Amino acid sequence: MLRRLIDFRMGIFLAVLFVFVVLVPAGNLAVEGRIVPSYIVALLGKYLCYALLAVALDLCWGFCGILSLGHGAFFALGGYAMGMHLMREIGPRGVYGNPVLPDFMVFLNWQELPWFWLGFDQFWFACLMVLAVPGALAFVFGWFAFRSRVTGVYLSIITQAMTYALMLAFFRNEMGFGGNNGLTDFKDVLGFDLSADSTRAGLFVLSAVALAGGLLLGKWITTSKLGKVLVAVRDAESRTRFIGYRVEGYKLFVFVVSAMMAGVAGALYAPQVGIINPGEFSPANSIEIVIWVALGGRGTLVGAAIGAIIVAAAKTLLTGWLPEAWLYVLGALFIIVTIFLPQGVLGAIEGGMGRARRRTPPKEAEA
Repeated sequence: MLRRLIDFRMGIFLAVLFVFVVLVPAGNLAVEGRIVPSYIVALLGKYLCYALLAVALDLCWGFCGILSLGHGAFFALGGYAMGMHLMREIGPRGVYGNPVLPDFMVFLNWQELPWFWLGFDQFWFACLMVLAVPGALAFVFGWFAFRSRVTGVYLSIITQAMTYALMLAFFRNEMGFGGNNGLTDFKDVLGFDLSADSTRAGLFVLSAVALAGGLLLGKWITTSKLGKVLVAVRDAESRTRFIGYRVEGYKLFVFVVSAMMAGVAGALYAPQVGIINPGEFSPANSIEIVIWVALGGRGTLVGAAIGAIIVAAAKTLLTGWLPEAWLYVLGALFIIVTIFLPQGVLGAIEGGMGRARRRTPPKEAEA
């Protein structure tokens, strides 16, 4: 079964990922000199979280045709779920020394912990909410949207409206999620200091494992009989419905699984970045995720991960060198890919390799 899941492109990507998993922590934790700085470890870990988020979107867009402009919301909800646990872990070490209430609640004169914060002092409960909250939102949203047969650009618009509404809600102080500042000042997780190099390296490895797991899960779904139906829904939804398949159920399933994967990416992102705030709900973030997938190669899974890493790395460099030009570069990149690389970077590379093989003359038979 594993051999069926790991094809050539998946094998190459996982092999490169494994090399990074070994070399980056080793270079950071080297006894006789730090080859890889700590900020690079955290930066690469963030890129891997973005790659998992891109894989999540590619699963529902590339293979089922559901263009969601709201996956930033699922990512942010996963980050908030983990952030709430990290805030509870601070305890009396906060600025105000309150053993129960986070600092922002003390500042706003809250008298008791809201009911929706209960249970987040337990790590297992937070992990459960990382999956359950984005999954529940995707289920409720998808149940009504897909049963109403909302498709195409209309579905994209309402997913963007959903994330925009959540952004406005989370900006409000009375919601109990830190308002404009969000959740920050995390100290540790499971007793490990988040500022320690070993913890950063561990989170980097976990992010890589989660990305590999997300890729294998997506590959397993898309290569199964279920995956064939998803592709049929993408290419000819009406015909698929007419031959007897309950299209709504298939779309709802892949949408919920994709949302839960995005939630896991957000949960790993929050402790590595050190903050989660309402800005993560921004519709622009969700649009950027679409660009990642389109750049890497829609419907490839591996290409989506590569596209996310390329764009995220370019953003880091250009916002440092030419911060005012980054958005123009991003827009131009999307236009160029759409016109000249419709199959994305991965498709262009594989197409070039295929043409090169066809041009190579066969070896003459030895006499």
